[in-house]
Parts: sequence; C-alpha cells; structure tokens
Amino acid sequence: MNKAKQNTKVITPKTSDDSLIIAEDVANLARALCDHLEGFAGKTFLITGAGGFLGKYMVFLLKYLNEHLLEDKVSALLLDNFITGYEQQIGADEHLVFKRHNVIEPLQTEKPIDYIIHAAGIASPVYYTKYPIETMDVGTIGTRNMLDLARDKKVKSFLFTSSSEVYGDPDVKHVPTPETYNGNVSMTGPRSCYDESKRFGETMCLTFWRVYHIPVKIVRPFNVYGPGIRPDDYRVLPNFIEHAIRREPLPIHGDGRNTRSFCYISDAVEAVFKLLFSDVNGEAFNVGNPEPEISIEELAKTVATAMPFKVGLVKIDPPHAVYASSDPKRRCPDISKLKSFVDFNPRYSLEKGLQRTIRWFSGE
Repeated sequence: MNKAKQNTKVITPKTSDDSLIIAEDVANLARALCDHLEGFAGKTFLITGAGGFLGKYMVFLLKYLNEHLLEDKVSALLLDNFITGYEQQIGADEHLVFKRHNVIEPLQTEKPIDYIIHAAGIASPVYYTKYPIETMDVGTIGTRNMLDLARDKKVKSFLFTSSSEVYGDPDVKHVPTPETYNGNVSMTGPRSCYDESKRFGETMCLTFWRVYHIPVKIVRPFNVYGPGIRPDDYRVLPNFIEHAIRREPLPIHGDGRNTRSFCYISDAVEAVFKLLFSDVNGEAFNVGNPEPEISIEELAKTVATAMPFKVGLVKIDPPHAVYASSDPKRRCPDISKLKSFVDFNPRYSLEKGLQRTIRWFSGE
C-alpha cells in the first residue's frame, strides 16, 4: 500500500460567533430542548472538558439560552486544562465562568452546583496514545473527584460521558450493540489506556449510585462528528474532510471494510441534556445514530461525492499501531433503550450532517 504524504497545515478553528453553521445548530438545539427550559432556568452547571468538541457545544447552548430564552439566567462553571482543546473557543461571561483546571486535582468552590456534566477526556486515538497517563488519570482520578464533588454538593443530576469504546471490538452477534453487552476489550492493548479508564469510570459512577445514591447517568457516544471538531483530530471523518478541502486523496487505512455509524453533534448534545434532566438514574445509554452503518471505504466515497470538486481516494498502511492492530471491525449502536426512556430520535441523517460539517470546514 502507499504511504500517504503528511500535510501539517490545518484549518483555523471557528467559534459560534463567526460560524453561521454552528449558530444555526445551537438555535435548533435550543428549540429541540424547549420543553426543558425550566431545567436550565436559574440553575448552576459544572461542565468538565468545556473546551472540547461536545463541551463547547454545551457552552454555546447555555449562552444562547441566556441571550434569547431565559429571564432567570443559567450559570455554569466551565473547566478545561486544554491539553487537546482550543482555549479561545470558550465564550465566558458573567454567567458562564471559565476556570483552567485539571480534574485530576480536586476542585474547591463555594458555588452551589445543581448539575455536573463530566465530559473531560482524551478521545482521539492519536492523542490518547500521545498522552496515555493523562488519559487514564482523567477517566479515573478525574471521575472520582467529580463524583466526590457531586456528593458534597448534593447535585440534582450527574452525567458521565463514557464511550462506545467500552465495548471494544464487539462480536458480530452483538451489532447493533445494546447496553447489556459487556464488551470484548483488551486490558493491555494500544487502546486500553482509554477503554479501561472509561470502563472503570462507569464502575465508579454506578458504585456511587448504589452506595451514596448520587443520581448518575452514563452516556456512551458513538462516533460523534460535526462543526467544531478539531480539523487535526485525526479521526476518520474530520481527516477525510480536511484532506478533501485541500483537494488531496482521502486516506483509507487498510482495506476500508471496517464499519461505523455516525452521530451529528446536535443530536448527541440533545440526548445528553434530555438524559441529564430525566428521572432515570444508575443506567448507561448508547448515544448515536445507527443508520447507516457504513464501511470506511463507502464513507470516503460519500465525502468525495459531497465535495463540489473531484476528490480521489487512496488506501494506505495504517499510520499507527492503535489503528493497525486494534481498530474495531464494526461499530453501531442499538439506541432502543435511549428512545424508550427519553423523547429522542436522531434528526440529522449522515448526508445532512456531512453537508453541514463540510460547510463549516469550508468557512461558513
């Protein structure tokens, strides 16, 4: 196979203030959550990983609600150490207060806290291979610190952002994968620093629920993508789009037969808040869009077709051991449990979400 030529140029990231696409997403997200406004009004949130992909959409949403829909403003303490995030994307104001903080250190605050969303983590294989100790620490020590804080503050709800990686490389009999599947996970493989820390994070959450009755919810996102994702994230969709924008062939690792299903960012954030405000505790939920389950080669063709100019494809040797030896063959969620507990159905097809993401990468 060919060795792809690496290009270090990346696209300048945008905020909601200068991105029409993200501004539209946030307004639509607020409408989707209009029945939950009382859950936001006058409440105080703590969001870890607030500078990350999921976290900043949550921040943009809170800011929009304060500016357009809430008389009794929502407050938030926004935490991030920006080991993999862009600090300039945090839009703090008098209600939304940013604090540079590494969650592996206990947080001291006199503020009352109603809700904690623990979204801190290092999710890209390239970055968690670069920072394996930090990855383990945030998933374990960081989660314990947030659970202790939730207990101290007597929060109304605590949500832990886990990962579909807790399932490892699932047996084909368990695809689409339900929450009852215990996984096929290597405890020593190249992904284990991430996979096992998320699994133990879930163990801690459920133990705190059983012992201290902390109202925990766990979400397991499946391949969330969309505007605002780091162009140099190296995961498959942003990697394809970045190459396409540069008019370079889209690099398919290996034979391209492995499959994924992709969830647009707005759908994922909608599910997070609906679960956060729900009465169900001590449960884990897949968050994703099971349709379509698509091979990586077909995904590359779909991205190429969506571009306004001709883009080629190239199959390359996987550039890193985490892809070469441990990339799951299939990844697709069963979301029937999520649908049964909250009013949720994905709003964005892959085609629609992909178009919006390409427009954002193109500067809108």
